[in-house]
Parts: sequence; structure tokens; C-alpha cells
Amino acid sequence: MTEVEVADSVTTVRFDHPPVNALDLGLLDAVVETMRGVEGPVVITGAGKCFSAGVDLRAIIDGGPEYTERFVAALSEAFLAVFEHPAPVVAAINGHAIAGGCVFAMCADLRLMSAGTIGLTELAVGVPFPVAALEICRYAMGTSAARAALQANTIDVESAKARGWVDEVVPSSDLLARATAIARELGEHAPNAYAATKEQLHRPTRAAIDAGAKTDESVRASWMSDETRIRIGAFLDAL
Repeated sequence: MTEVEVADSVTTVRFDHPPVNALDLGLLDAVVETMRGVEGPVVITGAGKCFSAGVDLRAIIDGGPEYTERFVAALSEAFLAVFEHPAPVVAAINGHAIAGGCVFAMCADLRLMSAGTIGLTELAVGVPFPVAALEICRYAMGTSAARAALQANTIDVESAKARGWVDEVVPSSDLLARATAIARELGEHAPNAYAATKEQLHRPTRAAIDAGAKTDESVRASWMSDETRIRIGAFLDAL
């Protein structure tokens, strides 16, 4: 579910769930295990031509309430595993980064994008955001997070750069090399100082996430409800 490659002190982690790297429980568990097992700078990207098209909605329908409850908890855990990695994390967005895929991009310290569209489309599907997802996006997107979440659409690479969602637009042929070079450069900072600075910057976001435990209970209940399952089914039928 994840491909891991280490070169010149930088670990590249690829989401690998063909064809669009949709997020299912197996991929989320792999992300958590991988991120907790690596040290030093990391580049996250997608295998193939897509970063991640978001939640594997078919797995939600097929898995039933028990699967969904485990999935929603694992989703937040995976986001935080990337967001709280103490060393530099650079997202090499090589294609569509939609819904949960967009959130994973926002978990990185810096974002480079070459192709595809990006956005938070959860409301278009009919599911609420886990607290960790929305607070991480608020941290990374700033004031545009509300617009992103409520409009529930996607935008192209240049628009994402204009809004500050990505730091650089890079040709596809140069994307991974450029992301790796930036991760390596950031990794030259004193590791303890980098980790401490990152922790301080993230502290208000982490506090908001911790304070949202009751909200997350409601989010999980909503994801597991019959109404939401009907909405997801209708969304899939319309594709």
C-alpha cells in the first residue's frame, strides 16, 4: 500500500493503491506504520499519475458500519502521522489530490504540484470532516480553508498556487527531484531545532484537534449512519 525508497538521506513514501490511490483502511494503516518508522526528511507522493483521489467510497459501502468506524479513526491517525513527523515533509503532488488526498497534501510542510486538480470535496459526497482534517487544512490553507470546505470543488494547479495551497508549480519531469532537493535542504537544519519549531507552529492546531473529541464522535456517527451511506451510494451511482 506504500512504496518506500531512501536516497541521499531523504525517504520517499508513495501512496500505492491503483488506479487512483484511493484511501482505504489498508493504505491508512500503512501510512501510519511507515511514517512512524522513518527518520529524517520525507517526500510524500502518489504512485502512477494521481496523488490521491480521496476516500475509497466503495470500501465504505462494502465494509459496513464496523469498517467505517475503524476507517474514520484511522483517517485522523494517518493525517496526524504525516503532520506531526518531526523532520521535514514535502508533498510532491503528481496529479489529482482530492478530498482526503488534498488533506494529506496539507499535512506536509511544503507542497509542490505538477498536474491535476486539488480540493476538499467532502460536502459534495455528503460526509463531514474529522476534526484533524479540517484543523490541518485551516493551518495550511489559512483563510481560504472555509471557502475550500464549503464550496466543495476542485481547482487547477495555477489556482492552487495563487491561493497559497501549493508553494511551487513544477513540471512533472522535475517534480520528484525538486521535492527531494527541498526536503534534503530542509533536513540540513539542526533536527532538534526543526522539530521544536514545527511543534510550536503546530501547537494551536493540535490543541484544537484534542479539544474536538466530542465533535469527532458525532463525525463518526454521521459516517456510519444509513443516511450517509445512502448519500455515498447515490454519489457513486452518479459517477
